[in-house]
Amino acid sequence: MFDIGIGEILIVAVIGLLVFGPERLPRAAADAARWIKQMRVMATGARKDLADSAGLDLGDTVSTVKSLQEFHPRRLAAGLFSDDQPDPAASDKPAGPAAGPRPAFDPDAT
Repeated sequence: MFDIGIGEILIVAVIGLLVFGPERLPRAAADAARWIKQMRVMATGARKDLADSAGLDLGDTVSTVKSLQEFHPRRLAAGLFSDDQPDPAASDKPAGPAAGPRPAFDPDAT
Protein backbone atom coordinates (compact mmCIF):
# COMPACT_ATOMS: atom_id res chain seq x y z
CA MET A 1 0.00 0.00 0.00
CA PHE A 2 2.62 2.53 1.05
CA ASP A 3 6.16 2.43 -0.23
CA ILE A 4 7.86 2.99 3.13
CA GLY A 5 11.26 1.57 3.91
CA ILE A 6 13.05 0.98 7.18
CA GLY A 7 14.88 4.30 6.87
CA GLU A 8 11.65 6.29 6.71
CA ILE A 9 10.25 4.39 9.68
CA LEU A 10 13.36 5.18 11.73
CA ILE A 11 13.15 8.87 10.83
CA VAL A 12 9.50 9.03 11.89
CA ALA A 13 10.35 7.20 15.14
CA VAL A 14 13.16 9.66 15.95
CA ILE A 15 10.95 12.66 15.18
CA GLY A 16 8.18 11.16 17.33
CA LEU A 17 10.64 10.60 20.14
CA LEU A 18 11.79 14.22 19.93
CA VAL A 19 8.26 15.64 19.75
CA PHE A 20 6.52 13.47 22.37
CA GLY A 21 9.40 12.35 24.54
CA PRO A 22 10.05 8.84 25.78
CA GLU A 23 7.21 8.94 28.35
CA ARG A 24 4.39 9.95 26.02
CA LEU A 25 5.55 8.22 22.79
CA PRO A 26 3.96 4.78 23.52
CA ARG A 27 0.63 6.44 24.37
CA ALA A 28 0.77 8.57 21.20
CA ALA A 29 1.55 5.50 19.07
CA ALA A 30 -1.37 3.60 20.61
CA ASP A 31 -3.70 6.56 19.98
CA ALA A 32 -2.54 6.77 16.36
CA ALA A 33 -3.11 3.04 15.84
CA ARG A 34 -6.60 3.31 17.35
CA TRP A 35 -7.39 6.29 15.11
CA ILE A 36 -6.23 4.40 11.99
CA LYS A 37 -8.37 1.40 12.96
CA GLN A 38 -11.43 3.63 13.39
CA MET A 39 -10.82 5.20 9.97
CA ARG A 40 -10.63 1.75 8.35
CA VAL A 41 -13.87 0.69 10.02
CA MET A 42 -15.56 3.91 8.87
CA ALA A 43 -14.30 3.45 5.30
CA THR A 44 -15.50 -0.15 5.20
CA GLY A 45 -18.90 0.88 6.53
CA ALA A 46 -19.19 3.70 4.00
CA ARG A 47 -18.26 1.36 1.15
CA LYS A 48 -20.87 -1.19 2.28
CA ASP A 49 -23.52 1.52 2.65
CA LEU A 50 -22.81 2.84 -0.84
CA ALA A 51 -22.92 -0.64 -2.34
CA ASP A 52 -26.19 -1.43 -0.55
CA SER A 53 -27.84 1.83 -1.57
CA ALA A 54 -26.73 1.45 -5.19
CA GLY A 55 -27.68 -2.22 -5.29
CA LEU A 56 -24.22 -3.31 -6.38
CA ASP A 57 -22.70 -6.73 -5.84
CA LEU A 58 -19.06 -5.99 -5.02
CA GLY A 59 -18.07 -9.65 -5.41
CA ASP A 60 -19.09 -9.50 -9.08
CA THR A 61 -17.27 -6.20 -9.56
CA VAL A 62 -14.08 -7.54 -7.96
CA SER A 63 -14.14 -10.66 -10.15
CA THR A 64 -14.61 -8.49 -13.25
CA VAL A 65 -11.65 -6.31 -12.33
CA LYS A 66 -9.50 -9.37 -11.61
CA SER A 67 -10.39 -10.82 -15.00
CA LEU A 68 -9.04 -7.63 -16.60
CA GLN A 69 -5.60 -8.25 -15.05
CA GLU A 70 -4.68 -10.52 -17.95
CA PHE A 71 -4.62 -7.44 -20.19
CA HIS A 72 -1.97 -5.64 -18.10
CA PRO A 73 0.85 -4.49 -20.42
CA ARG A 74 3.54 -6.31 -18.43
CA ARG A 75 1.62 -9.56 -18.56
CA LEU A 76 1.00 -9.15 -22.29
CA ALA A 77 4.69 -8.40 -22.94
CA ALA A 78 5.77 -11.35 -20.82
CA GLY A 79 3.52 -13.58 -22.89
CA LEU A 80 5.01 -12.27 -26.13
CA PHE A 81 8.64 -12.63 -25.13
CA SER A 82 8.53 -15.76 -22.99
CA ASP A 83 10.73 -18.72 -23.89
CA ASP A 84 8.03 -21.23 -23.00
CA GLN A 85 6.22 -22.19 -26.18
CA PRO A 86 2.83 -23.88 -26.12
CA ASP A 87 2.66 -27.41 -27.49
CA PRO A 88 1.36 -27.08 -31.10
CA ALA A 89 -0.13 -30.58 -30.97
CA ALA A 90 -2.33 -29.59 -28.03
CA SER A 91 -3.82 -26.55 -29.77
CA ASP A 92 -6.83 -26.52 -32.08
CA LYS A 93 -4.89 -24.70 -34.80
CA PRO A 94 -4.02 -26.61 -37.96
CA ALA A 95 -0.44 -27.79 -38.33
CA GLY A 96 1.72 -25.84 -40.74
CA PRO A 97 4.55 -23.34 -40.89
CA ALA A 98 2.65 -20.84 -38.72
CA ALA A 99 1.99 -23.50 -36.06
CA GLY A 100 5.70 -24.27 -35.49
CA PRO A 101 7.83 -22.79 -32.73
CA ARG A 102 8.50 -19.10 -32.95
CA PRO A 103 12.08 -17.94 -33.38
CA ALA A 104 13.75 -16.23 -30.44
CA PHE A 105 13.35 -12.46 -30.26
CA ASP A 106 16.27 -10.72 -31.94
CA PRO A 107 16.13 -6.91 -31.77
CA ASP A 108 18.99 -6.60 -34.31
CA ALA A 109 17.18 -8.61 -37.00
CA THR A 110 15.90 -6.55 -39.88
